[in-house]
Amino acid sequence: MNLIGLDIGTTGCKASLFADDGQLLGSASREYPVDIPQPGWAEQNAERVWRLAQEALRQVLAAAGICRVAALGLSVQGEAVMPVDADGQALRPAILGMDTRTGTQNEWLSERFGAEYLFQHTGMPVHTINTLPKLLWLKQNEPEIWKQAAYFRLYEDFLIQKMTGKALISRCLASRTQLFDLPADDWSDKILQVIQLDRSRLSTVSPSGVAAGEMLPDLAEGLGLKNRPLVVTGGHDQACGALGVGLVRPGLSMVSTGTAEVMEVALATPTLTSPLERGNISVYAHVVTGLYLAMTLNHSGGLVLRWFRDSFCKEEMNLAEAQHQDPYDLIFEDVVRGPSPLLLVPHFAGSGTPDFDTQSKGVLIGLTFATTRQDIAKAILEGLTFELRYNLEVLKAGQVDIKELRAIGGGARSKLWLQIKADVTGIPVCAPKVTEAASWGAAILGGIAAGCFSSPLEGVERALEFNAFVEPDPHQQALYEPRYHLYRSLYPLLKQVLHEVGKVEK
Repeated sequence: MNLIGLDIGTTGCKASLFADDGQLLGSASREYPVDIPQPGWAEQNAERVWRLAQEALRQVLAAAGICRVAALGLSVQGEAVMPVDADGQALRPAILGMDTRTGTQNEWLSERFGAEYLFQHTGMPVHTINTLPKLLWLKQNEPEIWKQAAYFRLYEDFLIQKMTGKALISRCLASRTQLFDLPADDWSDKILQVIQLDRSRLSTVSPSGVAAGEMLPDLAEGLGLKNRPLVVTGGHDQACGALGVGLVRPGLSMVSTGTAEVMEVALATPTLTSPLERGNISVYAHVVTGLYLAMTLNHSGGLVLRWFRDSFCKEEMNLAEAQHQDPYDLIFEDVVRGPSPLLLVPHFAGSGTPDFDTQSKGVLIGLTFATTRQDIAKAILEGLTFELRYNLEVLKAGQVDIKELRAIGGGARSKLWLQIKADVTGIPVCAPKVTEAASWGAAILGGIAAGCFSSPLEGVERALEFNAFVEPDPHQQALYEPRYHLYRSLYPLLKQVLHEVGKVEK
């Protein structure tokens, strides 16, 4: 049987076609923008994302010469929300997770419920990333849209409705909204009542790996299919990635470097402890029934590299296109080992965990006339990895100790970055043969619904292989140690300046 994992990220989508033994038969991707209509805002045309996802699906099927697929599973960005009409058409752009406009709404939620109550019941720290304050913002600032909306969708249920005419959302993705009560395993009646949102305007919650229905006939035919595959609930992209890289039992961990950089640790129970709450570590339902995930977050991640590539590396991009290479290979071609002479704080969209400072900004320090683009490029990798180590230390303080990091996403294809991760954190890093683990995780969930696999574990065991094992280099560790502590001093030292620097008088 053939399976598709459709991964809908923040800046791009990828359709990956797999055999049921995990062999990647082909993939196709499309990039799309994040719109910034005002400082701190981040929106996206969800209908355009859907059109581009269809393009990717058509391309991968045509290129592979495949016209029959058993099932399609979804891996999607979290928290983004869009109001839709009765037919599922978006009424305005989606408000993305990285959007930081909802400070006022979070203050109100903290006063009304208390941060501890919200964390203990939903697993989500108070933060602008959550869907709940975004809905409040819509209600307060766009009341006509609020009234007009028949439903409020996230990307998973939005696309499932497009493909089947029915709307289901996985427990995994629902539990990232701050509207879902983890202990009650359902939408929170108390929260919905307080914000005056009827649960009929939200999608039905389902376990991951459940078929919403067969793909609509016209859509299947338009994609080049001769059958109607099952469209299956998947989940949050990071949770799908965790499944794809084998996080099917408590204690296993991964680091995913895509648009954002995320670390996930599998838990046997929803560990809603004070250290994790203080560290703003979110806890939510895994796509593997019975397990939960603790998640750290760096909003910027690979998006900083993309910004650097697009803004300063046109020459490498043009040369890469002419030679059919990855532009990042050219950007890092002459980088030597050892710390960059620069330090970069990657707070381009505010800081992620553990500080969750939405007013922070990016910092590049140490520039001289001898500075090269390679120095800056490497400082980006190091700054992101310093943030990763900071989060690892918070997890350790919360009694979550990590012995190994499984790396996935675009960053897992860079041997340089894998080595920097190992050297900075002091933890061995391994990368699977299939680094696009989110798509494979979604495909596994599709395969469960189609009867290919009896369980997530069986799906993982069919295909999981590691082809890169990177141990920390003691000499490089010693070089990075003082750089890390110097890095850690920058944000506290510059915090007030970073809050003020973006306030430009008009």
